[in-house]
Amino acid sequence: MKIRIAQLVDEALERLPALADVPERTSIRTTVERTRDPRHGDFATNIAMRLAKSASSNPRELAAQIIEALPDSELIEKVDIAGPGFINFFVSDVAFLEEIAAIVELGAGYGRQPARDEPKILLEFVSANPTGPLHVGHGRHASFGATLGNLLEAAGYPISREYYVNDAGRQMNILAVSVVLRALEADGQSIEFPEGGYKGDYIADIAAAADTSILAGITADELFAGVTDDDKDKQIDALIARGRELIGDDAFDTLRRFALEAIRADMEEDLAEFGVTFDNWFSEESLTTGERIDACLAVLTERRMLYEKDGATWFRATDYGDEKDRVVVRADGNKTYFASDIAYHFDKRERGFDHLIDVLGSDHHGYVTRVRAGMEAMGYAGDSLEVPFVQFVSLYRGGEKQQMSTRSGEFVTLRQLRDDVGNDAARFFYVMRSNDQHLDFDLDLARERSNENPVYYIQYAHARVQSVFRQLEEKSLSFDRTDGLEHLARLEETHEKTLMSSLSRYPEIIELAANNRAPQHLVHYLRDLANEFHTYYNAHTFIVDDAALRNARLTLISTVRTVIASGLALLGVSAPDSM
Repeated sequence: MKIRIAQLVDEALERLPALADVPERTSIRTTVERTRDPRHGDFATNIAMRLAKSASSNPRELAAQIIEALPDSELIEKVDIAGPGFINFFVSDVAFLEEIAAIVELGAGYGRQPARDEPKILLEFVSANPTGPLHVGHGRHASFGATLGNLLEAAGYPISREYYVNDAGRQMNILAVSVVLRALEADGQSIEFPEGGYKGDYIADIAAAADTSILAGITADELFAGVTDDDKDKQIDALIARGRELIGDDAFDTLRRFALEAIRADMEEDLAEFGVTFDNWFSEESLTTGERIDACLAVLTERRMLYEKDGATWFRATDYGDEKDRVVVRADGNKTYFASDIAYHFDKRERGFDHLIDVLGSDHHGYVTRVRAGMEAMGYAGDSLEVPFVQFVSLYRGGEKQQMSTRSGEFVTLRQLRDDVGNDAARFFYVMRSNDQHLDFDLDLARERSNENPVYYIQYAHARVQSVFRQLEEKSLSFDRTDGLEHLARLEETHEKTLMSSLSRYPEIIELAANNRAPQHLVHYLRDLANEFHTYYNAHTFIVDDAALRNARLTLISTVRTVIASGLALLGVSAPDSM
């Protein structure tokens, strides 16, 4: 409906010669907004105030000219001017009835925008290090990223979802030596587990599943020979070096790959059970084996963006607003993590993606400037990289904050959370608040089966509609949707008009939530829609003797069911038929 009104305004402007070539006309659609006060109509635009200067006109006078030039449309009941030049549109009942008919016709497709060819978006999210199970913080990343992907797709964008597997570097070696230590421990050897290792129970499980015959004859004393514990990082690095020496590089890497794949497979299974899937799992290691880092550095060399200093190769990051230049190749010849980061984004653009969205933790702010600098140096627009940050999650039970840590292995996993509150509550609660706000996750509320629990309240609206249709069958009555559509004009109650107006907002909500990267807008909309339905349900009887009115009301509530199910699906939440 908003788009149709914007089109009417655009047609009016085309009829005004003085405004035909004004550049600001391209933003008409963004100037049309729902009004907060129904006394000011249903929609309003400030386009006259925006264009007044270019048209050398008084805003109110220009608004009057625009209104005069509006094409005739049964969509509009009346139009007036308010304040300094706002144009207010009062939508006709016919327009809302047409929206209800559109929901019936399109079903789950209602609110979806036509597919567009560009920009091609690559959405990367979660990308947790494959060194342990996913925890509750990763769950927020997963829910936000998956919902954002669904919204962008519904808004018509061509999108691909990707998980970046950090399967190269030191952390993978720490994982491998942690498995070695647990395997020796399981063999009955006494070990004081190093502070720098991964300590969770999952490491012992991996050690039990791995082929540890390569460790035969190796003792803990041999592994710790010459290794001091005065510094946890030096200690774990020394254990890695000693482990490679004792069992050989090939055997050590075999064990590393086994541990990596065990954790990665567990992550994929955990996420899939959570309703989160990816089009591609991208290996960081492939950047090196596929020579993508070298290709990236070759581009930077050709563009004279690299220089040598102290035996290392540096990138001129300060030329692009970074606080300091960055090393890409160390003096020992090894590439840095930064080199991998910019090579990865170079690869994304080379694969044909126009816009890159990286969903990252709130502690990665410095990362953005560095990577954008690298992209600009390679000839890509820095703003083609967008980074929504996801804040931390705190779990509360009985009003008390639950303690969590990571390296110690004492953390609440995503799987444990899902087992506790269920997928639906977890997916919903994770996106109730803006991603850039800290989230206090109330475990007790998430499990509660009452109207205080927002996901239950919305799902209950869907189930209530279903119950009405079951009651219809029990009364041996039938539902004639065609008749209902023909008699929608019989719906004259305030609750009915309010519902129809809210239902017509759904396409706008999808667009708003997608473009603002803000799933919480959809959450709030569904909560409001459910509230309006429950109010209607409590105030009126649907299965009345008057067949025409009965069919009209059933048609209306069936569209409520359609929109709630559609919105919940975008959130990754089920729409139960009974509760």
